[in-house]
Amino acid sequence: MTEQAAFPRAGFLRRLAAMIYDALVALAVFMVAGILITVLLIILLENGVLDKQGYQHSMEVIGHSNVFSGIIFGWSALWTLGFFLWFWRNGGQTIGMRAWRLRLFSTNEQPMGYGRALLRLICSLGGLGTLLVLVDIKHKLSLQDRLAHTEMLVLSKDANHHKAWKNI
Repeated sequence: MTEQAAFPRAGFLRRLAAMIYDALVALAVFMVAGILITVLLIILLENGVLDKQGYQHSMEVIGHSNVFSGIIFGWSALWTLGFFLWFWRNGGQTIGMRAWRLRLFSTNEQPMGYGRALLRLICSLGGLGTLLVLVDIKHKLSLQDRLAHTEMLVLSKDANHHKAWKNI
């Protein structure tokens, strides 16, 4: 906890900037994951492993099938969620947070595990939980910070280097 005392809590605008940056990266992760699963489905359809259901082209099957569309979306969404969970668990910073010198710290003595990171992600309500920072001017805690027992701090330039990372 003593390491945390050296850094101030992040305000709304800095958090918003990191969220926009991370949204762009998350979109890229979503798209790449979608392309990979689509290519795999095309290969399976073209080689007769999966039935084309009377369609001539694989993309027709995928485009008209709710099952295949659901598989593609679900796979892509899992990779996108994994992006946030992995970065929060391993270093406390996503790419956008690193660019804006933000890092998650625990407000209790427990390290950030995947379950706690998932709780934080769910409680963020797609970023809406961060609006609480605008109301809570004194503590600058978002909804996800309060419920997951974390805080987002602004690091110094030296502390933002990955070699300075310690278990959160």
